Amino acid sequence: MNKSELIEHLAAQHSLSRAESGRIVETLLDAIVTTVKKGGSVLIPGFGSFKQHARAARNGVNPATGDKIKIAAAKLPKFTAGATFKAAVDPKGAARKAAKAAAVVPAKKAAKVKKA
Repeated sequence: MNKSELIEHLAAQHSLSRAESGRIVETLLDAIVTTVKKGGSVLIPGFGSFKQHARAARNGVNPATGDKIKIAAAKLPKFTAGATFKAAVDPKGAARKAAKAAAVVPAKKAAKVKKA
């Protein structure tokens, strides 16, 4: 699904014109980009979070010449999918994770010994 298909879907689901749904999508994307650009994060429960990730400067190699080069530090956007989104995409994986969590049994406490 691309942006225009998303706008069309939103318009059909909520009885909006394509222009109105287009403005809604643009406003949503603009709010996410602006917040992440300022260093903040956008958390949408059940869907995921958008954050800014800093990549440190490092040394690299030019594959064509083999020369060593310096790669500058960079700030990148990062999306982390939420648990509900992950479960919707891979239900079997979510079931395995739930089964694994249920199988972990906490250790029993040692019984106190009474002195006679």
